[in-house]
Parts: sequence; structure tokens; C-alpha cells
Amino acid sequence: MWPYWLMFLLPAALALQEAQSLSMGDRSLAQTARWSGSWWLVVALLTMLVGWRHEVGGDWFNYLGNFQNARFDSQYTEWWWNDPGYRLLEWLALQAGWGLHAVNLMGGVFFSYGVVVFCRNLPRPWLALAVAVPYLVIILGMGYSRQGMALGCLMAGLVGLGRGRLLTFVVWTVLGATFHKSAVLMLPVAALAATGSRLMAAAWVGVVVAAAYALLLEDSVAALQSGYLEAEYQSEGALVRLLMNALPAALLLWKRERFAGTLPQQRLWFWLALASLAMVGLYYASPSSTAVDRVGLYLLPLQLMVFAYLPEVLGRRDGRGNGVWVGAVLAYYATVEFVWLNYATHAFAWLPYRWYPLELVF
Repeated sequence: MWPYWLMFLLPAALALQEAQSLSMGDRSLAQTARWSGSWWLVVALLTMLVGWRHEVGGDWFNYLGNFQNARFDSQYTEWWWNDPGYRLLEWLALQAGWGLHAVNLMGGVFFSYGVVVFCRNLPRPWLALAVAVPYLVIILGMGYSRQGMALGCLMAGLVGLGRGRLLTFVVWTVLGATFHKSAVLMLPVAALAATGSRLMAAAWVGVVVAAAYALLLEDSVAALQSGYLEAEYQSEGALVRLLMNALPAALLLWKRERFAGTLPQQRLWFWLALASLAMVGLYYASPSSTAVDRVGLYLLPLQLMVFAYLPEVLGRRDGRGNGVWVGAVLAYYATVEFVWLNYATHAFAWLPYRWYPLELVF
């Protein structure tokens, strides 16, 4: 399991170095880490780790079976309308004579780019990346391939939304919905961040939502209802994952005034914090914890955002002496990774980590 720990410890070490630099009053490291070309190297490494994994992840063999079936189904129009973005990646791989690893690698670009772009636009980017590793990268990115791609697109869109670019968010989110149609559910949050005419924003976002729903989701509603709600599917660990979102949500609402001074699109994040808390209640009310769990995955960026701001929220605003809070956040997520790797019911599907190029050599 050492590759997983290496993935966490490298950004964690840089987060501690970043904290030490800020404690000394030097903000150059954070600025360099945020915009330097080294982040493109992070995108490449993350893409290769996520995309070239071999027989890693709880749904690996399900995806493999679907890819093999795609060889026979690709001639039918209906095949394309079932998450067409992901089907396009499968089609490209099939045309080139490649396998599932190529699909994961191409999809890994969307996932990794979204994660890195989101992290590098936070005040402590290395801390945010370390926070992302235990669950968002290892479990989601390497286990729920299509939803990981969709979440990567959503995170890139959230960066645009933070800069007031409503259209950018909508385009990225619709793109994400072509990988996993459930991303359509996140489109209405664009109206929450509107800074101009909220009525106009809500109107045209509503049009986009209706169009995306009709094209991507409408034909699957019955299947989703029977597959999740009526079948009452249950996900082990769903409550723990929802509580992991609820913790930063509670911190954000508790320290709302401190966050409000520096947080872009604060109204949006406050609403997402409330949604994260509401998901815990919905967990007990819904007949299917799996359905709630899958929707809760799109709220994961809240963890990165809150904990990247937290040292200055709980400590000094200038960053001096806040290393202890950085260490506390890292200790919390190191514990999350340790517990999951050693005690999670389905952790065996991730262990050991196997990298496809090495499988070819050895």
C-alpha cells in the first residue's frame, strides 16, 4: 500500500513546508506553488497513477466487462446516449486497438486536471491536494471512474464560478454530465452564485438544466429509480463519507464570519454546506443509502475548500504560526487513509496498487 502513502505524504510534506514559509512571513512559496509549471507535472503524475492502475478499484471488473461488451454494442445509436462522453473514450480506444487502460488514462486527464486546477486556486494548494488524496483521489478517482471524470469537470467549473464566470461552470458541468449523467443535478447551483440579475441567471440556467435533463437523464430516470430507490441499494460506509462532508460544512457555518472575509462566492459555499448537512438527514430518510452517497460525492470539493482556508480561519490571518492547524488537518486525513486502507470492507479491491506499465514489464 506504499504507493497510496507516497501519494499522500508528498503533498503533505509540501504543505508543511508551505506552512513554515508562511509562518516566516514569506508568501512566495504559495504563489510559486499555485502557478508554476510544476503543477502540470502533478497533473501528469496523477493522470498516470489514476489512469494506468491495473485491476484496482471496486468496479474495475464491471468496467472491464462493459468495455468488452462495447465491442459489440458500438454500432447501435442507443449505446452512445448512455453517458456519451465516456462512450466516446471507449470508441476511441476501440478504434485504436487499445484496452480499458487507455479509457482510464484519457478520462484521468479530466479528473486530474479538475482536481489540480481546483487546488491551485486555493490559498494553501498543497494542503488541499493532500486533503484530496485519501478519498477523492484514491477511492473516487480510482474506483468510480465515470463519476470521477464528472467530478473533475465540475471542479474545473467551480473555479470559473468562483471568478464569476457562470457560463464556464455550466459548460464544464454539462461536459461532466456526458461522463456520468448525475452531474446534471449540480447545474442549479450556478443560480446560487449569480452576482448580477439572479432572476435572469435562474431563467437561463433553468433552460440549460431542462435541455441537459432531456438529453442526458430523462431516459434513465426509471432505471435509476428502480436500480437505486426501489431496490433499496445500500452502500457500506456511506454515513461515514457523508459525515466527512458534514464536518467541514459545520466548520464553515460555525466560523461563517471569518470565512466570509476571504472566501470567493461565499453564498454558494454556504448553500453547499447546508446541503452537506442535509444529506446526513436524507441518509436516514432515503430507502437507498447508495443514491444519497452518490449525490454526496459532488459535495467533496467542500472538504478541500474549507480545510485549505481553515488554518487562517482558526489562526492568524497573515499565516504566521498557523502550522499547527496545517498539521492537525494532515493528521486527520492521514488517519482517514490509515483506517480505510486497513479496515475498510472493500479496501482489498485497491490492494496492492498495480501499475499497468510495470505489469507489461514484469
